[in-house]
Amino acid sequence: MGSIGRRCFLASLGAFTIASRAVAGDEFRFDIAIVGGGVGGVAAALAAARNGYRVALTEETDWIGGQLTSQAVPPDEHRWIESFGCTQLYRQFRNRVRGYYRENYSLTADARARWNLNPGNGLVSRLCGEPRVSLAVLNDMLAPYVSADNVTLFLRHKPIAVDIDRDTIRAVRVKNVETGIERTLHADYFLDATETGELLPLARIEFVTGSEARSQTGEEHASERARPDNQQSFTYCFGTEYRSGEDHTIDRPRDYAFWRDYVPKLTPPWPGKLLSWDCTEPGTGRRRALFFDPTQAERAQGPLNLWLYRRIIDKHNFAAGTYSADVTLVNWPQSDYWLGNLIGVSDKDVATHRAAAKQLSLSLLYWMQTEAPRSDGGQGWRGLRLLPEVTGTEDGLAKYPYIRESRRILAEFTVLEKHISRAARGGRPAEKFADSVGVGWYNIDLHPTTGGDNYFDTPSVPFQIPLGSLIPRRAENLIAASKNIGVTHITNGAYRLHPIEWNIGESAGELAVEALRTKERPSAIRNQSQRLTDFQTKLKERGVELEWPSLP
Repeated sequence: MGSIGRRCFLASLGAFTIASRAVAGDEFRFDIAIVGGGVGGVAAALAAARNGYRVALTEETDWIGGQLTSQAVPPDEHRWIESFGCTQLYRQFRNRVRGYYRENYSLTADARARWNLNPGNGLVSRLCGEPRVSLAVLNDMLAPYVSADNVTLFLRHKPIAVDIDRDTIRAVRVKNVETGIERTLHADYFLDATETGELLPLARIEFVTGSEARSQTGEEHASERARPDNQQSFTYCFGTEYRSGEDHTIDRPRDYAFWRDYVPKLTPPWPGKLLSWDCTEPGTGRRRALFFDPTQAERAQGPLNLWLYRRIIDKHNFAAGTYSADVTLVNWPQSDYWLGNLIGVSDKDVATHRAAAKQLSLSLLYWMQTEAPRSDGGQGWRGLRLLPEVTGTEDGLAKYPYIRESRRILAEFTVLEKHISRAARGGRPAEKFADSVGVGWYNIDLHPTTGGDNYFDTPSVPFQIPLGSLIPRRAENLIAASKNIGVTHITNGAYRLHPIEWNIGESAGELAVEALRTKERPSAIRNQSQRLTDFQTKLKERGVELEWPSLP
């Protein structure tokens, strides 16, 4: 079966397998139900299914993969990612992305032979590729389990209710957002892998939003007082290419006048209008000059060229005539939306802010096409073309907003700034967690917030993922499997990226398996020395790294 036929076949699997686990009408029974099909959700499903358990995986959009696909964000990764610092399964995903390009694309001989092929040669990652390729690879990785009826996909389904008995979840009610059909998923264990921690309020599980008070966490950079509504901005990403000599200017967006003249009110101050090539340098509050030039194919000295930052297609990697232009994904400071939250507000407000964020992204594109200053003294790049084919949408914007901050469980253990901040560690490694279930590394990177905080970005040291951060203090059969783990507003900025979310999800899936196998609750597995040792041994056998090697 060719690659296109295989993708069509996989796209139909969700519909064909739904009936297989029906126990009565719209009631379905599984061992493990994973709500949310993003990076963490897919990793959790793969982990549970490879152990032979029956898994439900729901996803609000029609693309699994979250940040990698429906949110159109190339992976943010640390510099050692090619050698260590991620799970074996995540490395398999990365290798298969490269293999997909080699198998299905007309690469140059040089690009094909390059072991560390980077299709877009983007600056943000050593593997910048198309969302559709990540989607195809993730579907291929799930395909054997879907075919064997270990995994049932519920695409376009969103959780709407939870049936609880004291501290135990008995079932989750999900609704097809297109048809309105509702289904009830029964399971022994439930994993919340949604982008915003949607199961937590539905199941009345204690959680935190926004920024904690310094008196609560003791963190140097925490707020003076708790501000639950002070949440990081979100973004609607989009893809674009530049065709010199052509005019692909979109219709003037409805809210363009507002965004063209909008001056952010942030602390430290933003240096002028949002739609400009200036932003604030994290940590210093000084003006940082950026620029944009789609005719520049390579990195040059001077300010960061945003065109190269998240480029996902470098036409020079492909045979002549394959691509007439490079392709880049836009997820920059100018596209961050912080005028309202998606968490803790009404459905009407969510819809309002999503629509406004889309207007910001379209206004940014229109400004780049018509008014943006160019280094040659001109204005605008009318050859910029919006690419709906990259995002799989009619409007050309990502299917789902890029969410940086979720509801976070009140966990058995919460990671604090003092555990991972380079400054707080004073030259020492990160805090060593005896219950480690993985590793990660990324700066503590906070984008502007709805409460008026400007960028905050400070170095961390390579850290571990403690098992206690995945386990709620009270709920017995729910496990956090995404950005909703026990971190703070501050440390979330380091734990929210692709390989770390994958590790969290994969370890959460393995934890549910271990709980089913041993008939012990997750908390008991963590808090009994031998049980924890046995579980960590299994993780290592599966290729999950629990600690970092000695690093310079």
